[in-house]
Amino acid sequence: MAQRLTLRKRNPYNTRSNRRRVVKTPNGEHRYLHLKKLPTAPKCGDCHMKLQGVKSLRPRAYATVSKREKSVQRAYGGSRCAECVRTRVVRAFLVEESKIVKNVLKSQQAKASQ
Repeated sequence: MAQRLTLRKRNPYNTRSNRRRVVKTPNGEHRYLHLKKLPTAPKCGDCHMKLQGVKSLRPRAYATVSKREKSVQRAYGGSRCAECVRTRVVRAFLVEESKIVKNVLKSQQAKASQ
């Protein structure tokens, strides 16, 4: 017959935060081992894809991890993926180019009208 087990935490309900596994201790008795929630990988703020090179941890665990494990060496590293950073840079460049073209056209129009 299976051994009866008692919960080691106060929460008696079968919730996500109260997951447990049966383990056998060195003295031969069975007991519940309470499991922690699984971590999810950080996502890009623009495209919501997983970020490469950033550790998957529970939110509080990032406080004890070094800076290089939380981000990558790039603009927006640890916040945006490389593809989204590339599109931001290209978009900013094109916006600046369009402003320059607009100013050049305006100056040509002014010269032509004189």
